[in-house]
Formats: sequence, C-alpha cells, structure tokens
Amino acid sequence: MTIARSHGAPFSVLMPLWGGDDPAWAERAITSATLSQQLRPDVLILSIDGPLPSPLEALVERVEAKEFGPARVLRHQTHRGIAPTLQDGLGAPPTEIVARADADDICRPERFALQIPRMVRDELDLLGGAMREFSDRVRPGSGPLRARPLSQHEIEAYLPHHSPFHHPTVVLRRSTALAVGGYRDLPLLEDYWLWERMMLGGARMANLPQVLVDYRVDDALFARRGGLRLLASDLRLQRMMLKDGVTGPALCLRNVVLRAGYRLAPGWARRLGYRRFVETGSDASSRSGESTDG
Repeated sequence: MTIARSHGAPFSVLMPLWGGDDPAWAERAITSATLSQQLRPDVLILSIDGPLPSPLEALVERVEAKEFGPARVLRHQTHRGIAPTLQDGLGAPPTEIVARADADDICRPERFALQIPRMVRDELDLLGGAMREFSDRVRPGSGPLRARPLSQHEIEAYLPHHSPFHHPTVVLRRSTALAVGGYRDLPLLEDYWLWERMMLGGARMANLPQVLVDYRVDDALFARRGGLRLLASDLRLQRMMLKDGVTGPALCLRNVVLRAGYRLAPGWARRLGYRRFVETGSDASSRSGESTDG
C-alpha cells in the first residue's frame, strides 16, 4: 500500500541506463524503485547513456508507456559516461528532492518511506543509508553489510578518509547539488567529489542505519576498480581535497599511498582491503541498523 503523500513530499527517482546493463536486472531495479515502494516516486527519470541493444530498448518503451508509473526518458546518442548522464538527469526532474537508484541494484520496499519524511522533517540536503551485497550466488538480504556514519559530525570526520555515502542509497536536494556544480567527470569518484563540495557548501547531511538497498556485486566489480586510470582519479581528488582544506599534507600523503596500493593490487586483494579498511572503518553507530535488516 502506498503511504499517503502527507507523510512525505514530491520526489523523483534518477536512474542511469547504458548498453552494458542487463535487461532483467534493470527491470527488477526499476520495479523495486517504483511499483514495489511503500511510498512511490512522483516520476522516474531514466537517463540513457548512448545506444541500447534491442532488449533494453524494449524495456525503455515500457517505461515510456508508463508501465512502471509516471516517467521521463532522456536519450543521448553517444556514450559519454556516468557523470554527464547523471548531471543531465539531475537537471530534469520537476521535484526538488531526487533519489538515486542504479539499474542493477534492488531498492528495499520501505526505502523512500523512511528517507523522504526524514529529508522533510530535518530539512536535509543529503541522506543515505546502508546496503547489503548480493550476487548470483548470494541471495538478497544475506550478503555482507555496507554501512556508513550516521550524524553530520561523524560524516564530516569520515569524509577526508573515505566516501561517507553509498551512492545507490542517496536522496538529495537538487538545488543544493546543482549550486556546487552537480556531477562532474571523475571516473568512479564523481559522487565522492560531489559529497565533498556539498559539505563545503554547508549541506545538512545524514545516513540512516537501516539497509535501504541490496547492492549487486559481481565477480568483476573489484577488478574494475583497479588500474592507473582510477588511480589518476584518486590523485586528482586528493589534490582537490588538500587545496580545499579538507585534508592536510600528512593525511593527503597517507590517502595517496593507501589508494595507490588499493588500485594497483590484484582484484582479490582489493576485495579484502575494502572489507578490512573501509567497512570496518565506519563508525560503530552506523551498524546499529543491522538488527532492522529483515
């Protein structure tokens, strides 16, 4: 049953789609972010990055036919990357509140019923939550937990070290995000850079302890997160954070050394390093919602 609108506010869901997405996964993701929600979005913004194969085109046609509820499809003829795709989508919604969702993850049915009222009540600019990993071998709800610090103070203390939000769980105010430039191209780190600029712009931020999204982790995920191109992104962001005063020289150097080791390590070692140094580095209070994960 859809929760009455008086408990929330108008909001949109922004989802990017490109030719490499799996049609079955994308359909499940779209359904989870629209029809399956206790509090349904006012509109789905599907931002398409380049040409699509026929199975995905068929799915987009169903979206355009409003099979999943009110929707707007943004098409781009060439593959440009995630940052411009999201930036175009961020400028399109008719609502101030925009929720992010990805085409291979699953939103929990209670996600927006938890997030939208909290955004309104506390006048937040950025609100995320926890995720649980799943894969073809690990069913949703049973994989490793990914949590982040909850309060503004904890988030600001955590941000110089790691990204304090899980991007697929985020709900944001589009005016606040656009005021600091929105999504800018920085491979794999476009979201982290946006969080940093929003923090410096005075954004009010929080994370919920509850698991809001089941996050797909395939065998190639950690392999894709290595290499010199992504190390270059790390170095660029670290330089900007040092220039902005978010980090000092010692922390900047430490971050660069750790990230160089992470990006250049084999995929299996990168997986272990993430579990050991990122997830266990989150404040213990961020894990208090684990008991609410059904």
